[in-house]
Amino acid sequence: MEDIKFYVDYVSDIVEGIGVLTIFFGALYSLIVFFISVSKKKPNSYIMLRQTLGKSILLGLEILIAADIMATVVAEPTLKSVYILGLIVLIRTFLSLSLQVEVEGRFPWQKVTKKD
Repeated sequence: MEDIKFYVDYVSDIVEGIGVLTIFFGALYSLIVFFISVSKKKPNSYIMLRQTLGKSILLGLEILIAADIMATVVAEPTLKSVYILGLIVLIRTFLSLSLQVEVEGRFPWQKVTKKD
């Protein structure tokens, strides 16, 4: 049983690293695309930067939440660890929701309206 805990903890560390790298490379990609579009004098370059950066942060946060859940599964189940996980998930979910509203301009449960 200790071997399983070791491997799950190891996997959660890897997934956490993937989440951080997702945010890092997403930010790097967003900046590269931004500077290319600015050099070509495209309109809305800043809006495009915010949207691509927001999407990479959203994806990275989702991956980090998954890593936190995996790490909590192998930890000794205490009420304190459950509260900590709940608080982390709550904060990251709020951040994800805020970023999604910022990127898409609407809440996820709102219908998409087509513009003519």
